[in-house]
Amino acid sequence: MIEHDHNHDHGHAHAEIVHAARPGYYDIMETAVRELLIEKQLFGPDEIRRQIEVLDSRTPALGAKVVARAWVDPEFRSRLLANGRAGCEELGITFYDDTQLIVLENTGAVHNLIVCTLCSCYPRPVLGLPPDWYKLKAYRSRAVYEPRAVLAEFGTHIPDDVEVRVSDSTAIVRYLVLPKRPDGTEHYSEEQLAALVTRDAMIGVIPVTIGSGQ
Repeated sequence: MIEHDHNHDHGHAHAEIVHAARPGYYDIMETAVRELLIEKQLFGPDEIRRQIEVLDSRTPALGAKVVARAWVDPEFRSRLLANGRAGCEELGITFYDDTQLIVLENTGAVHNLIVCTLCSCYPRPVLGLPPDWYKLKAYRSRAVYEPRAVLAEFGTHIPDDVEVRVSDSTAIVRYLVLPKRPDGTEHYSEEQLAALVTRDAMIGVIPVTIGSGQ
């Protein structure tokens, strides 16, 4: 179970972002559809296994590599922000679908948070599988109407003068957060910087700090 401290008081109850042990609606539907497609011989177990292996090869380390390059190479950063998918492809990251990737930069004035309000659309080619909490209804709904409260539960407190922008992923448009580079890393190598970047930072629920990492 994923638990977060509740240090805020909005005067109303809300659903805590926790992971239920029992399969959810989408888990049950995925199993039913997969078994039906196999039964109809539209594809076989070997194809499913191959696709799972492709997904398993994708991890947040790919996204961390992209972030680190953007921190050390201003020209790459500009290209990445202009076209996220093309920027990732420059680093040899392939996309196995037709989704568009938009990279959103955190600054001193704006903090970005990613959600998928309908299901769990997620930048899988660069981050791999989404965390369980990302798919929960509590996160998918509350991230939109009380994003600061959700961020606080992850230990991220955004100053009042910083705008919080929530971007809702779709089946064809996915988002990746380019976190702020932490202070004190001026002499870090690109590899050292990449080691600091976590999956959650690229979703936008936490910042990158010295001492964080995969």
